[in-house]
Amino acid sequence: MRAYIVSQINEKPKLIEMDVPQPTEHQVLINIKASAFNHRDIWITKGLYPGIRLGAVMGADGVGIDGEGRKVVINPGLDWGNNQNCQSRQFRVLGVPDDGTFADYIMIDKKYVYPLPDHLDFVHGAAIPLAGVTAFRALVKKANVQSGDKVLISGIGGGVAMMAMQFALAMQCEVFVTSGSEEKIENAIRLGAKAGYNYKDDSWAKQFQSEHGGVDVIIDSACGTGFHHFVNIANPGGRIAFYGGTHGEISGLNPQKVFWKQLSIMGSTMGSDQDFRDMLAFVEQYKVQPIVSRIVDFDHFMDGFDFLAQGQQMGKVVMQHTL
Repeated sequence: MRAYIVSQINEKPKLIEMDVPQPTEHQVLINIKASAFNHRDIWITKGLYPGIRLGAVMGADGVGIDGEGRKVVINPGLDWGNNQNCQSRQFRVLGVPDDGTFADYIMIDKKYVYPLPDHLDFVHGAAIPLAGVTAFRALVKKANVQSGDKVLISGIGGGVAMMAMQFALAMQCEVFVTSGSEEKIENAIRLGAKAGYNYKDDSWAKQFQSEHGGVDVIIDSACGTGFHHFVNIANPGGRIAFYGGTHGEISGLNPQKVFWKQLSIMGSTMGSDQDFRDMLAFVEQYKVQPIVSRIVDFDHFMDGFDFLAQGQQMGKVVMQHTL
């Protein structure tokens, strides 16, 4: 079978031929029909991700057909454990060090395999797993979003941010976004966001407050020096959940504002098996159709990889596995 592996650090993924894996009693062999790229794939090739195993098949997101002909989706969060509050020490994401979804077939424990929601085709199904469970845990489980809440989502355009926006809109929340791209802000508004602000403008938070007041929930992926703006615009009792830190350490945070406004600031990453099940049920209930920014064929892997690395996507970048 064909597979893309991480062969060396600071080199692009390598296409190889390898044997089709043979499942054991508790495993299932899935013929992958579509997979999706994540920024972790880029970080892995740069050596900026823990637990890298050279020679491992890359890819966390995947959908396909099992041995009984059923359309299935894979939970990429492995060995979360029994504690719903946090992951176990053994937790890891599918696709390095374990063999992942950038291949014609994958062998995986049956407990990570779920029916693909009926309304999704393979391409849109592949966009769901990692981004969906990360957004769902941050927004629904951690920030406890409620129908009618005012929600701000930073860095719109990335897969998780887009899923968080779609989930919040499905719950009839009033959604606002930030981005460094005016084009992405305009696209988000066309998709249902009420307004958007360019975080490269130092006055964006003051402008937001003058036009919309505060928000109840904030979902962030960057942290960094701009994080204090979220504390300023959060309503009393507001919840701030962040699932990434691409802009680095949080600085300039006023603790008095945090405790006086009774704010909750929460870190979140991926999700438990229960979170994944609940997320799929939510997607099924609200018929969420994830936004796919670009579709590439398996033989044009690097087109998708490079497109994601350029940061121009508005949603997920998906790869079709055609033979």
